Amino acid sequence: MALADTLRTILTDLRSALPETEGSIIASTDGLPIAHALPSEKDAEKLAAMVATGIGLGRRIAMTFDCGNFSETVVAGTSGSVYLYAAGDKAVLAVNSRKGANVGLINIEARDAAKKVAELL
Repeated sequence: MALADTLRTILTDLRSALPETEGSIIASTDGLPIAHALPSEKDAEKLAAMVATGIGLGRRIAMTFDCGNFSETVVAGTSGSVYLYAAGDKAVLAVNSRKGANVGLINIEARDAAKKVAELL
């Protein structure tokens, strides 16, 4: 199986495990989309750039406050949240969920998915 297919399978499995999610994307830390499972109206190129910026900022904040290596952060809004997970040094996994989603389950499943992505990349 090609790398792109394997990454898409990880996102498909994540979506199956987390029906409350509305989309997910794996992006390079340079802001390029690697794989995604997004609604058709979402622009993967723009989202990849934004999540890479988010993880870059998270890494700088963690370093500045001596928190060790950055691992994850959340951006919460009034109708949902976006969870950003470091996937090694080369990528980020972002998962978008509706308000009221099971945060514990999202963290369990997405951390596992980010680990798989890191091992592949």
